[in-house]
Amino acid sequence: MGSATADTSTGVGPLLRHWRERAGLSQLELALRAGSSARHISFVETGRSRPSREMVLRLAGQLAVPVRERNALLTAAGHAPHYPETPVDDAALAALRGSLERMVTAYEPYPALVVNGRWEVLAANRGITLVLEGVAGHLLRPPLNAMRVTLHPEGLAPRIRNFREWREHLLEQMRRQLALLRSAPLRELYEEVSVYPLPEGSTERRGLDGPFALPMVIEHQGRTLSFFSTTTTFNTPMDVTVSELAIETFVPADADTATLLPVLVPRQEDGQRDGPAGAP
Repeated sequence: MGSATADTSTGVGPLLRHWRERAGLSQLELALRAGSSARHISFVETGRSRPSREMVLRLAGQLAVPVRERNALLTAAGHAPHYPETPVDDAALAALRGSLERMVTAYEPYPALVVNGRWEVLAANRGITLVLEGVAGHLLRPPLNAMRVTLHPEGLAPRIRNFREWREHLLEQMRRQLALLRSAPLRELYEEVSVYPLPEGSTERRGLDGPFALPMVIEHQGRTLSFFSTTTTFNTPMDVTVSELAIETFVPADADTATLLPVLVPRQEDGQRDGPAGAP
């Protein structure tokens, strides 16, 4: 995701107040959690006191501030960033990349992929390749973007039976991201995909919501496949890049889909695969 730019003209105080109010905490509550005093929190927020590096990190941790924005807070307070931002293709992340590729491969025949903070696909299995059949070639050029592929009228959109509901679910997911991260690339992506025209026949809701979660219901070669989606992220990441990685997995939402997938995506034994799992 693009670098968050701290507004250093206003300093760290207004930024910390924003995160405290977003968390619904009073100055006293935050002070008790961080082992400080309400007076000190007040002085920091009004610019009368500059917090130490350790205090910024402690407050950010209590407020569950995203890793990228913790660096922005440190910069606004006049300190150096604490968390590195390692390129995903760097040798230092080779072991992590290998683990993620093995993970999505092991999830077959169910679809699974790994995306970064801009929704670019970094790894995917053959279940995802199955879903992508029929998508326009220009949408599959690297870097493949999961949001663009799903919502574009030449992408998955015409095949998603409950497209209006699924579209709103994805756009709301992006809005929640934008509320946490000031990212120009993500904002540009949202502005692009949110105005895509609806595919023909998707102007009415179809009432396909599941009993406990919204499924994605998609047509594939005359069959109907239904999936619940789940998202997995890393606990306590110490790198900006790693903090923004997400593993998206799709679980069959009905018995027919669970029965069809092993037929449509038969498992391959170790050594039979052409190469490691990767972006289609």
